[in-house]
Amino acid sequence: MKGLVNTPRDIARELARRYSTMTHDELDMLEGILVPMKFAKGDLILHEGDICRDIYFIDYGLIRQFYYKKGKEVTEHLGEDHTIFMCIESLFQEVPSKLQVEALEPTVVYALPKEKLEVVALHSVNIQMMYRKILEESLIISQIHADLMRFETAQDRYMRMRKLYPQVVLRAPLVYIANYLQMTPETLSRVRAVAARME
Repeated sequence: MKGLVNTPRDIARELARRYSTMTHDELDMLEGILVPMKFAKGDLILHEGDICRDIYFIDYGLIRQFYYKKGKEVTEHLGEDHTIFMCIESLFQEVPSKLQVEALEPTVVYALPKEKLEVVALHSVNIQMMYRKILEESLIISQIHADLMRFETAQDRYMRMRKLYPQVVLRAPLVYIANYLQMTPETLSRVRAVAARME
């Protein structure tokens, strides 16, 4: 597939490096289930109503997860190179997803099919560990976002996002950053102006 920065073996090694140590045999098993997928800017990776059957690792690119509430888009997550995303409720309950996932840049992801991942995890404690740590990371990211919305001022929300996800802040359209932070684009402009003066 043209345009791949890394091979499936590279991605298997990266996942092992980040989440669990692995033997050559375990890397072989993990590499064997990875599915590279390439998307143009604006493509939908997952549509509303699809059942999410994969955990996705972004090789390069930028994505947003969003849903519709009262006819308006709500951005729930923005993901960048070398991060994981999934629609967790759809993945584990095997129900149609309320979320959609859009590529905001040309994006290559590697899908880890849940069914195959669970089969290889039966034969490998290290792959089980990786699977568990990926799920933990996903839950923590969701909790951080929920806490930002609950407890932080608009200024603090932006500053925290800039610290946690500097590349997303630089690359994502401001309208989606504002939406993710649950503020209007005008409020975000004011917040960014204040942040710039503080530097």
